[in-house]
Amino acid sequence: MSGSPGYSPGGDHETRHLSFEDTSLLPPLFGEHDRHLALIENRLGVLLVPRGNQVAVSGGADAVAIAENVLRQMYGQLQKGRDLDQGAIEGVIRLASSAGGEETSGEEIVIRTRRKPVIPRSATQKAYLQALQDHDLTFGLGPAGTGKTYLAVAMAVSHLIAGRVDRIILSRPAVEAGENLGFLPGDMREKVDPYLRPLYDALYDMLPGEQVARQLESGEIEIAPLAFMRGRTLANAYVILDEAQNTTPAQMKMFMTRLGENARMVITGDLSQVDLPEGITSGLAEAAGILQGVRGVAFVHFTARDVVRHPLVSRIVDAYEAHEKHEREQARGRKKTGRKGDSGKGK
Repeated sequence: MSGSPGYSPGGDHETRHLSFEDTSLLPPLFGEHDRHLALIENRLGVLLVPRGNQVAVSGGADAVAIAENVLRQMYGQLQKGRDLDQGAIEGVIRLASSAGGEETSGEEIVIRTRRKPVIPRSATQKAYLQALQDHDLTFGLGPAGTGKTYLAVAMAVSHLIAGRVDRIILSRPAVEAGENLGFLPGDMREKVDPYLRPLYDALYDMLPGEQVARQLESGEIEIAPLAFMRGRTLANAYVILDEAQNTTPAQMKMFMTRLGENARMVITGDLSQVDLPEGITSGLAEAAGILQGVRGVAFVHFTARDVVRHPLVSRIVDAYEAHEKHEREQARGRKKTGRKGDSGKGK
């Protein structure tokens, strides 16, 4: 793979040789046509040369250390019977890069679901899962694609499987329908399904389809718009509110005060994607200010670096954030200039 576009031989160059005892794991470790090795090369700017049960890793000292950590973690996951796909490898690279090439410390967090184990793919995801384990109310804030809702649903499913809760309740504000669902055709499920589809998608990734259908029918899993939460006490439940940036302050307070005995609540949202009418404050933004420092409440902030979809998504988020920052700076500049002009006229 001497033609890797990510490899740069300049700088503090070194080569390390890694050996792997179980040769049966080498094909899934390297990937078809060595595509997993090529992915690591492109992401880290190293050169990987497999030979027998060894891999020679060449490049800058820091990048080589990270690549070695990545390969060892990938090999360890295969030893545990886990599959490696591009997303999993991207996650390992992300975690290893955040650790600066050192062995990642701390106990591994694994969420058990019926269909597959779910593990964090960034340092922020790991902190988020720890917060979900340790707190009764957790806020996950940040851009789309960072795994906020997906990991919350995975944790809810694991709690239900283990018998720690009796039911899962998933909710979103149906802002596009103005929360007034009566005019839409069909029964309640047909009315709200378009707005709750991402929650269904996450569930079907964690549980067999027939089990999801059965538990939706029995009420063990409930998916409902926020408007249907009013007046209820949600006890012995794992409760998730998604797209919470589109709640009003009154709706947010109403939802949080539904928390009953032996219940956990997760609230996720992206404050850069508020769809409320102009002039209405986001309930999520208000709660983020009011509840900072309250015992039992955790806030985890995701950034574009935590996006676990296609790598291009992270760059798109970065580009939009830079554009919005530029727009805000220009607006402040115009406002400042306007104030000076007004003061000059009054003299």
